[in-house]
Amino acid sequence: MPGPPLPFDLDLLRTFVAIVDNGSFTRAASRLRLTQSTVSLQIKRLEDGLTCRLFDRDGRELKLTPEGEVLLTYARQILKLGAEVHSRIVTPELTGLVRLGTPEDFATTHLSEVLARFARSHPHVALEVNCDFTVNLLDDFSKGRYDLILFKREPQGPSGGTKVWREVLDWVASPRLVAEADGAVPLVLSPAPDVYRKRALSALDAVGRDWRIVYTSPSLAGLQAAVQAGLGVTVLPMEMIPRDMASVSARFQLPKLSDTEIVLYQAPGHVSPAAELLSTTIVAAMERRGAVSTTRVP
Repeated sequence: MPGPPLPFDLDLLRTFVAIVDNGSFTRAASRLRLTQSTVSLQIKRLEDGLTCRLFDRDGRELKLTPEGEVLLTYARQILKLGAEVHSRIVTPELTGLVRLGTPEDFATTHLSEVLARFARSHPHVALEVNCDFTVNLLDDFSKGRYDLILFKREPQGPSGGTKVWREVLDWVASPRLVAEADGAVPLVLSPAPDVYRKRALSALDAVGRDWRIVYTSPSLAGLQAAVQAGLGVTVLPMEMIPRDMASVSARFQLPKLSDTEIVLYQAPGHVSPAAELLSTTIVAAMERRGAVSTTRVP
């Protein structure tokens, strides 16, 4: 015997999640290419169907109600399953080669599961992923060697591309590090032209702080091994700090590091449907990841 009809559909859930992920009704409407009145109407339909309010307005601040917090968890799962069904049934024979360039640390921390799910859903698509420094990624991209690249840049840098992640950086070291707090800072860094290396040296030079590079490696694993051994201090995004390392900004009175951002570029002109879909998949996955730790909408 069939159960009662569901009080929502995927479009309403997609709008609800977009509001949370984009921070407001207005930005969600722009992202979904809808009018703000349409977005408001869809949320009213969703609230009427569920017979509860999903958002509370406290002055200029918008936040989820307890019922909204519960729905958000299930809405993400429902939309994820819907996307997987669509990819398996509507585009099961998607084929081709997609060449993706990305920084090693970002690929290791954020992309491995995204790429694995994409590969399982589209087994006839060949993924060719290469990890490199930003300057090399941009150079090879300009020469047509990639369909998509993710690269690091200053948040106030050049326009263009799609922002997929913002990195909050910190100085980190192992508890095994033995160094004087007022001495030259022993640094463990990637070779030039790494973005974190440039950020670290520029920040120290700006405040007149002495430093010395004690270990250099192009490999993230190599850098982390050196830091874990107590050789020196490195720069990492806060979400990438291992449990056996900790911030040493206060201990060594180190200058604050400004954020970087990860941007996705798609090759100009026509790209294959496989590359287009991977681009959309990465952006959606990073938006979900960025919002999963908060239910508060600024």
